Amino acid sequence: MKITQNIRRKCIQIAAFGLSNLHAGNFLTGKLYTGKWKYFCNPGLHCYSCPAATTACPIGALQTVMGSVKFDFSFYVVGFLLAIGVVLGRFICGFLCPFGLIQEVFHKIPLKKLRLPKWMKYIKYAILAVMLLYPVVVTNYGLGDPAFCKYICPSGTLTGAVPLLLADEALHTAMGPMFIWKASLLVIILVCCMMIYRFFCRVLCPLGAIYGLLNRYSFYRLKIDENKCIHCGKCKKVCLMDVDPTQTPDSPECIRCGACAQACPTGAIRMGFGIRKKEKSPSASCTGSCASCKGCPSKDK
Repeated sequence: MKITQNIRRKCIQIAAFGLSNLHAGNFLTGKLYTGKWKYFCNPGLHCYSCPAATTACPIGALQTVMGSVKFDFSFYVVGFLLAIGVVLGRFICGFLCPFGLIQEVFHKIPLKKLRLPKWMKYIKYAILAVMLLYPVVVTNYGLGDPAFCKYICPSGTLTGAVPLLLADEALHTAMGPMFIWKASLLVIILVCCMMIYRFFCRVLCPLGAIYGLLNRYSFYRLKIDENKCIHCGKCKKVCLMDVDPTQTPDSPECIRCGACAQACPTGAIRMGFGIRKKEKSPSASCTGSCASCKGCPSKDK
């Protein structure tokens, strides 16, 4: 049986999810792993407070440091995000993010599928900006709350709060308006994920916004061979992130899942390290007289 790109990606996603949750036995005890690996950040979105979590969440770590009394700028966290973002871009979202896999599982639930309005993809950048400014503007350099984790993050509610409440009845007394808000928001996000592919990833995730901004510069790239491309539109049709690879191969929304490359009938789409974005090469049959020759490298030949 031929192993498709989708099967390979799912295997990597499951493996990454497993490595992110090496302490699954903690779900029974309600305790958190606090060993040395918690000093390191997961490349994807995964709550520090998940009982099974092996590493810390980069967004939570960034906010915690920025909200500290001394407002220490975390060069480690920022450096980690920039370094891994420059190397992989949103490949992390498509292959390594634990909550990304959870979203895809919920999208398999048979519910009417909808397209995401284009303007909504910009919300995550606004959330990123507010999240970064919140410790400065609201707390006046004092001890501030990690705003995204406290008020929005569905991963923290689903993999952190809910398992801890199920494992420890003593925590039930701590349930209040904030938990009701977070639980309600989680339900709304998961329902939206059932109807819209990776709804949270595309609309609300500040981590996706960071990696999206770095997609254009990442070493892992997508390339279109114009000599092979027949502009059939199949790559755009199969893209669940609503990206047209032939027009925007470096789109901030592209998670490098490889669906477009697999659907391409001529093999015009390639993905890998070091390859550059789409380039037009001179055609042997070019006469320099066609209507689209403007800008063609063969025009002057």
